[in-house]
Amino acid sequence: MAPSIEEIRKAQRASGPATILAIGKATPANCVSQADYPDYYFRITNSEHMTELKEKFKRMCDKSMIKKRYMHITEEILKENPSMCEYMAPSLDARQDMVVVEVPKLGKEAATKAIKEWGQPKSKITHLVFCTTSGVDMPGADYQLTKLLGLRPSVKRLMMYQQGCFAGGTVLRLAKDLAENNKGSRVLVVCSEITAVTFRGPSDTHLDSMVGQALFGDGAAAVIVGADPDTSIERPLFQLVSAAQTILPDSDGAIDGHLREVGLTFHLLKDVPGLISKNIEKSLVEAFAPIGINDWNSIFWIAHPGGPAILDQVEIKLDLKEEKLRATRNVLSDYGNMSSACVLFILDEMRNKSLEEGKSTTGEGLEWGVLFGFGPGLTVETVVLHSVPVEQTIYS
Repeated sequence: MAPSIEEIRKAQRASGPATILAIGKATPANCVSQADYPDYYFRITNSEHMTELKEKFKRMCDKSMIKKRYMHITEEILKENPSMCEYMAPSLDARQDMVVVEVPKLGKEAATKAIKEWGQPKSKITHLVFCTTSGVDMPGADYQLTKLLGLRPSVKRLMMYQQGCFAGGTVLRLAKDLAENNKGSRVLVVCSEITAVTFRGPSDTHLDSMVGQALFGDGAAAVIVGADPDTSIERPLFQLVSAAQTILPDSDGAIDGHLREVGLTFHLLKDVPGLISKNIEKSLVEAFAPIGINDWNSIFWIAHPGGPAILDQVEIKLDLKEEKLRATRNVLSDYGNMSSACVLFILDEMRNKSLEEGKSTTGEGLEWGVLFGFGPGLTVETVVLHSVPVEQTIYS
């Protein structure tokens, strides 16, 4: 007798929750010190005559809490592409030529590290989710990465373009659904971001554009997600328990990006830190009520570090202890805002620090945690995480 639809469906599904099994990250070689950046930025964009604006930009950089960032763009590249240095010169072709090649390349570096840590042959990767806000192309960066890594041609690909800073949460939400609904699947998730699409000279009429110039950096991160790990080889790091997405009320146009002949323009039109801090508790309550948690200091935190003002206001609003956002602030300080890749860098930072400090779990010794992505829309992604005992993650 043929199996029933119900039996087929059951056989297709995993039994356990989606689990992060490995993390890898990569940055371009070129490292920029934030203290030196205002001088460099105004010199390279031929804007040194704008002395008042430069002082403003210096203050932005000082307040950013960023020590260094990594950027694919170097002085040589900008000298060859002067149109990228002007505030609004047609330059999309030059930018596209760069990112279409570099985004998958940086993604490959992060993915290779994640696959190595995972310890399984790459032929076991069944799905690929690729996310970038940098450039658009066909076939996409997902296809290029499949070729660069030598993945199976039958790998099931999903390409996400132009999502912005919340997408580190989105990719985990998608990977969770893919892993739990496809028994035995292993999902490679890659976020690769390069600021070559948004870099431009200063303008005294658009200070929000300069905020972006002071905050954004380049980086790629990759994770392997699967359910029912084979613990003889695989080492679980965090379980993905639930995931939600919401658009914040009264936030239309708070963060906008537009792809134009001049590249990707970035606008902050409203009080983003205020909107996020005002609405964040509602997302937490919805996510943690089923688990019976309402003490936000009892969980570990992976929050996208849009900028220091967001973190400060969230901390005040929720009465968070200073150490709660430590991993987030460390990543902001060392890398800047890398859009979708940030939260994956923070996951890596947290599991490494938990290991170093002899904590009992990958989540700073705590059992439950939250991952937040904030971005255009204003869109908020909330992922509930469950940590894993550290002894299970140590390679024997």
